[in-house]
Amino acid sequence: MARVLLKVCCIASVAEAECALAIGADALGFVSAMPSGPGPIPDADIAVVARATLGRARRFLLTSRTAADDIAAQVRAAGTDTVQLVDTPSPATLHALRGLVPDITLVPVIHVRGPAALDEARALAPCADALLLDSGNPEAAVRELGGTGRTHDWAISAEVVRAVAPCAVFLAGGLRADNVAAAVRAVRPAGVDVCSGVRTGGRLDPVKLAAFVAGLRTED
Repeated sequence: MARVLLKVCCIASVAEAECALAIGADALGFVSAMPSGPGPIPDADIAVVARATLGRARRFLLTSRTAADDIAAQVRAAGTDTVQLVDTPSPATLHALRGLVPDITLVPVIHVRGPAALDEARALAPCADALLLDSGNPEAAVRELGGTGRTHDWAISAEVVRAVAPCAVFLAGGLRADNVAAAVRAVRPAGVDVCSGVRTGGRLDPVKLAAFVAGLRTED
């Protein structure tokens, strides 16, 4: 199996970014305003960290915006090379973004709550550069668009990976040092995405991240 990429999300500062890169991150996630969940930072701070890490990692802007014009403006200001659309977009929105920001990598999120995720993935994969499978609940009273710390049904995620190949799939949702190897064996994603599983008191924990990387790399 090819080396699984590691995305460390909820990066809050240049110091956290440097820590994540030193321990083995291939990609960094910066969370903008969200209806719920951990890690949001001001857009201006995202731009600072994105500039500081240019050329050293794939840099993801996580946005809950839904209008293509708004998303395009936000990603241009952030200076990231990738946008992660946490409120599952339509194919039409992805096509519009492709025209507005043609050099940006588009990664829509699918919140895996049941078999319907497979149909969503099939519809979005042809318009996307990669998909990210997470464990949110957009229909909750306070919308959950990521950062829940919950796992979902990895059997469905594995079906998605097979169904959308060769489109890359990142796996998120409740991953920790003690379950990431099992998750990779079950799903065979191109990459994994972690936030709460490597944090203590809201801060990136280098010990937890090192343990997570060790667990992940047992599957390389």
